[in-house]
Amino acid sequence: MTIRRFGAEGGTGTGGQHLPFARAVEAGGWLRVSGQTPMRDGEVVEGGIVEQTTIALDNCVAIMREAGYELEHVTHVSVILTDARYFQSFNKVFAQYFGAHPPARICMVADLVVDCKVEVDVTCYKGD
Repeated sequence: MTIRRFGAEGGTGTGGQHLPFARAVEAGGWLRVSGQTPMRDGEVVEGGIVEQTTIALDNCVAIMREAGYELEHVTHVSVILTDARYFQSFNKVFAQYFGAHPPARICMVADLVVDCKVEVDVTCYKGD
């Protein structure tokens, strides 16, 4: 089995910090996208949960498309919110992306190491 790594050289995090992990890894038709936050060019985009969710999901979709996957290939999403009160607003944005192809999902509340409201990772599958 071949393993492909996307962005294996690592990205840039807040303050120019080098991130020592791949954006995504593909093996056997599966793609795992690393957790995405509402960052652009290595900096968190300030805003409410709707804006931050949109950016985090857009970041996931951009990485998926780079690897040749689309939203209908998403099988599971993990979500971390920093406040349970964000849940309903997050769900509204989530439904705009996945309404036609809802994946399995877990959503939890926890602190994040980046000062933002949400982090999202996705798992995709595309058979031969």
